[in-house]
Amino acid sequence: METNQQAGNNTEKVYDAYAYVKKQDAEVYEILHGEEVRQYEGLELIPSENYVSHAVREALASGMTNKYSEGYPGRRYYGGQEYTDQIEVLAIERAKNLFGAKYANVQPLSGAPANMAVYAALLKPGDTVMGLSLPHGGHLTHGHPATFPAKMYNFIDYEIADPEMGTFDMKAIREKALKEKPKMIIAGFSAYTREFPWGDFAKIGQEIGAIMMADVAHIAGLIAAEVIANPMTHGFDIMTTTTHKTLRGPRGGMILVRDSEKMFKKINKAVFPGLQGGPHMHQIAGKAVAFGEALDPSFKIYAQQVITNARSMAEIFKKEEVRMIAGGTDNHMLLVNVWTSFNIAGKQAQELLDTVGITLNMNMIPGDTRTAMDPSGIRFGTPAITTRGFDEDACKELAQMMIEVLRNPDDESLHADVKNRLRALATSFPIPETFV
Repeated sequence: METNQQAGNNTEKVYDAYAYVKKQDAEVYEILHGEEVRQYEGLELIPSENYVSHAVREALASGMTNKYSEGYPGRRYYGGQEYTDQIEVLAIERAKNLFGAKYANVQPLSGAPANMAVYAALLKPGDTVMGLSLPHGGHLTHGHPATFPAKMYNFIDYEIADPEMGTFDMKAIREKALKEKPKMIIAGFSAYTREFPWGDFAKIGQEIGAIMMADVAHIAGLIAAEVIANPMTHGFDIMTTTTHKTLRGPRGGMILVRDSEKMFKKINKAVFPGLQGGPHMHQIAGKAVAFGEALDPSFKIYAQQVITNARSMAEIFKKEEVRMIAGGTDNHMLLVNVWTSFNIAGKQAQELLDTVGITLNMNMIPGDTRTAMDPSGIRFGTPAITTRGFDEDACKELAQMMIEVLRNPDDESLHADVKNRLRALATSFPIPETFV
């Protein structure tokens, strides 16, 4: 339901579904409502964030949250599983349909646990794994020394050869793979803006007999909509993903296996009982709803607009001679070097834009000489604003606002003006209730 609520000094139409919380716990209600106002009046540009439909929110708040369901459909350790089995089977079938996989496990709680389950299922301690370096766009779970997987396995990395073009030196990567003989090669990213060369990596994997895993957490929705390539059509054995981000579902994870029943059985055992206990059935219910939304023809239109919008923002940054890693984008995100473009660090840029209602994240860039907590870049994308209905013109207007703020970090009067314009732009594109 929507009600008129007080938002600062202004009364705006803000989503409010917390009647019981408001009655029982005013302190928690104020926090929840404050977040609703923040999302309503500002714009989410973090590429890993999106909005879910009210149908997904209802599923997440359903009675499924009360139920323990260790095991898998038809093989549970508790009784009373008639409806939990039905919802999990439905989520699985929809996931398989979306991604063209023979097998799907929808129980992982998020992307990192999904990756951990694959490692635990198919690797032995000390096995060599090859993944993309974090500063070059990889993910923490692809081998960063601070993570638990890095203590279990021997991770080696590969990098982007030309940050200006966003290209890999596949010859050098092949030579490294031939020398190191990794048991698994991870292809995928958390901060890469060009079409990933899935086929080139698959050829290397086939040559050395490596397990090929694609981490598509960021681009799963674009793959499901068939607006970018599906790694499984290039021979990848496994795909791991989150179910939020471009897939526009609840926060969660998923593992897809192309066609190997043997591999899938090992992964199932690694998820449960290996790493997780009872699955979050309310979350799986939300996944089922979101997968159904992604199967609707309208989702293809949405996914294509996500890419179109990102490219329209890149057009403005290029026109204004702002340095973008890889020179632009082929997907939903952009990576900008603010250190060389604006003479400010990524953390300052993030905080400046946050003050005017633009939420994004600081991010390391290839060859970064700064630290992860204060890097040279920022990362932003268009999934959430496209859900709100942004088109190319609105995205270009937003890009200009960002540049104004970043070029004038000390001009508080300009910041106040941008904040007002940003709020007007944001509230003219309300967060939708339904997507289909």
